[in-house]
Amino acid sequence: MWTLGLLRNELVTTLRRWRTIALLGVLAAVPVLVGIAVKIETSDGGGGGGGGGGPAFVSQITNNGLFLVFTALAATLPFFLPMAIGVIAGDAIAGESNSGTLRYLLVAPAGRTRLLLTKYATTLAFCVVATLVVAVSALIVGALLFPLGELTTISGTRISFGEGLGRAFLIALIVAASLIGIAALGLFISTLTGSGIAAMATTVGLLITIQILDQIPQLHAIQPYFFSHYWLSFADLMRDPVYWDDLLRNLGLQGLYAAVFGTAAWARFTTKDITA
Repeated sequence: MWTLGLLRNELVTTLRRWRTIALLGVLAAVPVLVGIAVKIETSDGGGGGGGGGGPAFVSQITNNGLFLVFTALAATLPFFLPMAIGVIAGDAIAGESNSGTLRYLLVAPAGRTRLLLTKYATTLAFCVVATLVVAVSALIVGALLFPLGELTTISGTRISFGEGLGRAFLIALIVAASLIGIAALGLFISTLTGSGIAAMATTVGLLITIQILDQIPQLHAIQPYFFSHYWLSFADLMRDPVYWDDLLRNLGLQGLYAAVFGTAAWARFTTKDITA
């Protein structure tokens, strides 16, 4: 009962912060900007974005607004979404220590383990909220600016709008699950310092570093172990049949990062001297 109450309070507190609202606002604005840019380009005779890789769905947005959901998630996943998660996770413990409320929280009968689990659960909940904000914003903008209807998959087959909407929801869940690794990493970093800003900056800095290293061809042997390597594998859900190999590798890798850095965070936090 205490754990549920603590989790509810953490969720409410996190979502009410101006920093969190600003992060969600930026995430919601990305699909709006992408949709308007594609609409303007189409109106000027540009014919929509080019095909190919990256947000490969952008060339299909003018034909079906649902593709804006896929494009927005592909555009925000490499940096904007994980940056937002890094900020929340990095501030989880270090922010409480910096503000002098950590000792107060530990006076209550929650215990360090329960408090840490609650902080991680709150961060995971924010992963879902942030991803859904992008997806819902993109769906609304796509419906307002472009037609909706049957979709053509990457494999060239046609699926109904209802099935496409179901795949969009599943993709959003996969994207949210793709962030649990950096959430655990940020939580671990948060236990190492008493400065929320330092923890957030370090987490985001590691995110940028890993993204850069993942683009260097000479490091191909170790790149499959980077938490971001399989992030864009969610596009395989728009194939017919679905390619599950990279999707499962991504989920397994995120689970491994969560286990390793979650355990490290627990080991550090349960033995740490709390002075603030």
